[in-house]
Amino acid sequence: MRVLSALILLFALAAVAAAQNEQAPMQEKDIAYKDWTYKSIRNGDEFNLRSYTSGKKLTIVVYFAPWCPNWRFDAPRLQKFYEKYKDKGLGIVAVGLYDPLDSMKRNISELGVTFPAVYESTERDARLTSLHYKYRTMTGDQRKWASPWYIFLLPSMMENGSDILTKRSFIINGEIIETEGEAFIRKHLGLSAETKGATAKSGKIEACDPAEALGLKKPC
Repeated sequence: MRVLSALILLFALAAVAAAQNEQAPMQEKDIAYKDWTYKSIRNGDEFNLRSYTSGKKLTIVVYFAPWCPNWRFDAPRLQKFYEKYKDKGLGIVAVGLYDPLDSMKRNISELGVTFPAVYESTERDARLTSLHYKYRTMTGDQRKWASPWYIFLLPSMMENGSDILTKRSFIINGEIIETEGEAFIRKHLGLSAETKGATAKSGKIEACDPAEALGLKKPC
């Protein structure tokens, strides 16, 4: 029994590790991305995106599903960026999707996320009707669940006097490549470049299907 339990744990950990190959490059795309006001995952307070971007040099919006192993892999990277650059003009806000609110609260607490976190949807049935689906398919994301998905908001590319925040922006259809992400952050915060390590290759495997999360096989 102990051997069987150990093997199950080993396969589960291997599946999680294998899931982390959905890294994707940053791309500049046309996208009519609108302002929004969502409720905080932590306390239910209303949170407006345009207001949050005010005074910041760069704001990262990342959409996530709590059950997604790719998000669990990216969250610590984002937390590191936030702690390192929040006093230099960086803002990060996470938008939760496709899971109950209690699950989202538990997830960001377990992952040690301290940057703002709000939610768009708490139902998995909303996958094809969410604004997240509209935006990420607009930029060519063909994944089933698309967690995580990023959009980067720069003051120089933002619209004024309209409900549209930006008509063109940088996006990532997958996990962030850490070296690329940090180089982009430093550039737009007006900081000198740091020495870069090896850049990870982007992957093509969809790992974030709730029916397959922590499973023993890669989804199709």
